Amino acid sequence: MTAELVRGQNHPLPVARLEIRVSAGKPVLAGATLSDEQGRVRGAEWVAHPGSPQLPGLEVSRQAAADHRLAVDLEALPEAVHRVNVLLALPTGPGGPSSFASVAAPFTAVTGPAGAEVVSYTITGLGAESAVVALELYRRQGAWKVRAVGQGYAGGLADLLGDQGLPGARDLADAIQAAAVGSAARSVAPPYTAQAPPHTVPGGDVRPGPGFGDRPEERATTPVPQSPRPVPGQGPGVPGAGGRPEGGPVDYTHPRRQRAAPPTPPPAVPGPRPGEQHRPVAGDATGWSMEERLYNQVRGMFEDLARAAAAYRSAVDFADSRLEREIDEALSDPRCRTGSAGAEARRQAQEKRDGLAARAREVLDRDLDQLVAESEVVEPALAPAFARWDHPVWHGYRVPAEAPLALRAGDLHLPVRPGLRIPMLVRLPLERGLWVDSGRTGSGAELDSAGLRTRAMDTAVAHAARLLAVHPAGEFTVQVIDPAGSGAGPLAPLTASGVLDAPPATGAQGVAAVLARLVQRVDLVQMAVRGGAADSLPPDLDPAEQLLIVNDFPHGFDDRALTHLRYLADEGPSVGVHLLMVADREDAREYGPVLDPLWRSLLRITPVPDDHIADPWVGHAWTYEPSLPPPGSEVLRNVLDQVAAARRV
Repeated sequence: MTAELVRGQNHPLPVARLEIRVSAGKPVLAGATLSDEQGRVRGAEWVAHPGSPQLPGLEVSRQAAADHRLAVDLEALPEAVHRVNVLLALPTGPGGPSSFASVAAPFTAVTGPAGAEVVSYTITGLGAESAVVALELYRRQGAWKVRAVGQGYAGGLADLLGDQGLPGARDLADAIQAAAVGSAARSVAPPYTAQAPPHTVPGGDVRPGPGFGDRPEERATTPVPQSPRPVPGQGPGVPGAGGRPEGGPVDYTHPRRQRAAPPTPPPAVPGPRPGEQHRPVAGDATGWSMEERLYNQVRGMFEDLARAAAAYRSAVDFADSRLEREIDEALSDPRCRTGSAGAEARRQAQEKRDGLAARAREVLDRDLDQLVAESEVVEPALAPAFARWDHPVWHGYRVPAEAPLALRAGDLHLPVRPGLRIPMLVRLPLERGLWVDSGRTGSGAELDSAGLRTRAMDTAVAHAARLLAVHPAGEFTVQVIDPAGSGAGPLAPLTASGVLDAPPATGAQGVAAVLARLVQRVDLVQMAVRGGAADSLPPDLDPAEQLLIVNDFPHGFDDRALTHLRYLADEGPSVGVHLLMVADREDAREYGPVLDPLWRSLLRITPVPDDHIADPWVGHAWTYEPSLPPPGSEVLRNVLDQVAAARRV
């Protein structure tokens, strides 16, 4: 199972021999520094770079390249080394980018010796920086872990190395840049390029499909930073999927798929002829199965919309700046400051600006129309895990025999075309919990506080029902903590159908009992996994994934319960225990900043439309809408009844 990290998160490393893959879209320098227990680099002999690519237990690329593979053997590192920092830097020289603001968000992945990815991290939020510490491998209590760092330095390599305590940092930085001058980028097999989800505030999970600019008509638009293209089935996001060893085939097998021989790959869909509009087809993205092709196609639609909107925004900004410049130039001539000459100069400048903006809008509308047409053929082809609750596919729902790659957590749209909704797909198994914000949001002004809390619980129940519906019978269970019993109404579909193993826990004792039981489960499974003794788990331990719905937090929670919740949020997802919090952050102010790590570890969603989500490429403010059943619909109850019946068999 691959973990997709966000800045500051860490993950244990299961093996000592690793490969670190880097993809940036443009040539960058890749290196690494070794540091002691205090985080200090003792000298130039502890820095691996193009001029000195090999150190004991470490080898880096010999030149600047768009893609890198760094080899690390943790057991071969010197005994004094406690940290390995992977660094990226832009090569100096004419014509190259001066900062990471003009480079696609660099993607990094740590893989094992067979190519199976352990973690991935997309470095977002970089601007004027020209060097960055991407990852840190560090030793803690005899075990090695990896942390997503993403610390940038506007002063480049010299500042980065100096910050790590290296004597003569500037001289070494100049030597590294000199060693890379004139180097040619080597060609390597492209690693899977996981992007941070659209929900990168906080964290991320989205992986684009076909990139913006692949179609002929899109190449004429204003360019925006490009992200490398994914290789389906390889890398992060496909839990347990194998990577691609050098020269070997890609393992497209989902971990829960049966290990039968794969079918013949589908034929490629022919592209449009010159001058002919592209005809959208459901499942025309790359992928081994229809599910994977549809998943990648939805991701491609998301990226296409993000980049089309960015291209339009960039073109309009250029037109506005050109208008200001031309007016300033006209006013700098005293003869044009008054009279008809000045008015004519302003009119001509405004006409040029309007013409540029109109042409940019034409390109945008053409791209949006194409995406709308694609959405119209993709939405009807979606399986229940990807479909809206009002989709006809739910009328023929049957409990599946295996879990899907992802599930729909809502819809996303941009102001340039509000009617174009892109499914927000979250990979399974969940890598982080969910937080349904029951506080006041920009679009919830028509609801009072009680109405928002009820809508938030409705959203939580809909998400829980979908998770139950897309997993095989008995492989996913739901527990509920409702200290004051205030969520009885929204919880009725879960309680009435019998999908809950126990009634919602109420009161301080009920809350403490549920949390203690789940914490114990996490501890036992972690110890068994780390000790390689999974067979020794107690026979009464439920192996199914667990979802805990927590309503009305922090009311009814003491300090011990709070500690348990934070522990479950941090450690639970790795062993199949997930949180679904329903809470208003303002209500928890009395705890102070102690709860900030809890909120940051969860993916925030809202019960009403809200523009709190940003994409990892250009930072658009996407409006999120929850996935809820239509008013008066019985689809939720019918689906849960089938799930409950399948569990009784």
